[in-house]
Amino acid sequence: MDNDNIFTSSNILERFSLKGKVALVTGGAQGIGRGFAHALADAGADVAVVDLNLDKALKVVDEIKNRNPEVTALALKVDVTNEDQVKQMVKTVVGELGNLTIACNNAGTAQWVDSESMSYEDFQRTMKINLDSVFLCAQAEANFMFDNGYGKIINTASMSAHVTNFPQNQSAYNISKAGVLSLTRNLGAEWANRGVRVNCISPGYTRTALVEDLLHTEIGTKMWPVWKSRIPQEKMAEVSDLQGAIVFLASSVSDYMTGADLVIDGGYTAW
Repeated sequence: MDNDNIFTSSNILERFSLKGKVALVTGGAQGIGRGFAHALADAGADVAVVDLNLDKALKVVDEIKNRNPEVTALALKVDVTNEDQVKQMVKTVVGELGNLTIACNNAGTAQWVDSESMSYEDFQRTMKINLDSVFLCAQAEANFMFDNGYGKIINTASMSAHVTNFPQNQSAYNISKAGVLSLTRNLGAEWANRGVRVNCISPGYTRTALVEDLLHTEIGTKMWPVWKSRIPQEKMAEVSDLQGAIVFLASSVSDYMTGADLVIDGGYTAW
């Protein structure tokens, strides 16, 4: 067969490489964002670790440099709900690292509050951090990527975009993450012919430092048996379980994928 794509394409493992790429990760100083930043650096990308907590972001940068000395890493303090700061974030990353190929919009917050007693201020705050920030970041990132005709935007949604969690009440969080999922689909379709791919990852319950602390509280010891009973794999994800997905979506192997969601939840939403 002439022009057999299997033989004209580069080696599959080479296509997973992110060498020569530049990435940013919001909420990159801890938890899932920290895991994403490390994964992208492991795959060869230069990485900007973006967070409100600059000290923690600097620690992640040091971790990345120690683990991958050939990679350039940068820490930035940014309020991703502030449009001006978001626009400046993109300018700084491009100015310091020379490009922006991959953007992981991961910053977020969560609250367990009964809907009937949740203040409107708290509801708005959740939407602003979890949903509005993703729009602001994606818009600024894409406006740079359009000039290159290529880019990967990866948003962190949640399995909570697909289900109503139980037994905790967290309607604002679930609604905000459903918004991230819908935003991803819309932007993925809208920008597909401009070379910018927009996808998202929906983690299930994941063992971060904050979750680990929660599990040792009185309410955590009550919640975990219920959560576990609903997870077919009967365990939480580790942050490392999410790293393959971020490299897949950031690399050229997923170039034909846009507006899609990867659910990584141990089977929670499968039944």
